[in-house]
Amino acid sequence: MNDKHFNTDLTLGSLFDGIGVFPLAASRYGITPTWASEVEKAPISITKWHFPNMLHLGDITKIDGGKIPPVHVVTFGSPCQNLSNIGKREGLAGSQSSLFYQAIRIIEEMRYATNGTYPVIAVWENVMGAFSSNDRLDFKAVLESFTNAEIPMPASGIWANAGMVRGNNVDISWRLLDAQYWGKPTLAQRRRRIFLVADFRGKRATEILFKARDLQSFPTSFGKGGLSSANTSGISTQKTRGKIPIVRPFQERRMRSAAKERNQKAFRGSFGRTKDPFPTLLAGAVNYFSFWYEGEEKEGFIRQLTPLECERLMGLPEGWTALGHKDETISDHARYKALGNAIAVPCAAYIMAGIAEAIQI
Repeated sequence: MNDKHFNTDLTLGSLFDGIGVFPLAASRYGITPTWASEVEKAPISITKWHFPNMLHLGDITKIDGGKIPPVHVVTFGSPCQNLSNIGKREGLAGSQSSLFYQAIRIIEEMRYATNGTYPVIAVWENVMGAFSSNDRLDFKAVLESFTNAEIPMPASGIWANAGMVRGNNVDISWRLLDAQYWGKPTLAQRRRRIFLVADFRGKRATEILFKARDLQSFPTSFGKGGLSSANTSGISTQKTRGKIPIVRPFQERRMRSAAKERNQKAFRGSFGRTKDPFPTLLAGAVNYFSFWYEGEEKEGFIRQLTPLECERLMGLPEGWTALGHKDETISDHARYKALGNAIAVPCAAYIMAGIAEAIQI
């Protein structure tokens, strides 16, 4: 896509910023990251290293949206611990996920202070479990928070993976994106996330979130190390003396459950198939894969993904999480946690490309 179609005068603020994926994606399409809010020490240091001119606002609960620099785009992947299918599913009332309302407050304060001028667009990202948590009422509450209007439940009682609503001059679209189908080359990780776009000054949310577009190619060093995908294409047979390496995603939770139940078939199935995507990277768990040479299964082994390999699975440039702003080395533990909480770059890039293309200020 030609850069001349993009609006390069747009600015972005990132709440619950993490390691700066939304700012990274935005900057690739000419949108300037202006400020970020984050409380975790390592992610803040990482983003300061990459975006030295970005203002860091700290704790979201202490931010007054009317007193910070107004921006065209506000992004936030609010904490999902209480919404995830893995967690206790306390919903938006949970101590972590309730921080969603802090982001809404900041957006409302900014709009009030600027007479409705800023922000133009808000982007919310969260786990698929947000569709079903709290008897499916949480997603209804999300839509109502953006629109400040009553949103009826679907007749089916189930939220669709894609949809749109409009209320009080706010145009909203949402879509479930799976990272394994995005990027060039496509990512080798199964990571399904809800992305919601709210347009406060037009009817462009659908265009941003549903219009087909080619993404620009950016150097991320995919394929250099041998774990660039879930198949074997990343490892040359010449380097392995003609042997064919087999790389398979390893689902630890499934394995442990199968072992407890003494289910041999399920235990073997936990190793996945050669072309299966890797399971979703998790912030609080170790991510493994199995490796062997064809015909030498008994000599195979299971090992943990390295932080570099996790970066590749997220579509990040190699070494994105390796250093902090004072050139300090970020620990592997902190990198794994940050990467497990992060957003897949190609999904964020698709939305940022849509915003830069659709919004003309």
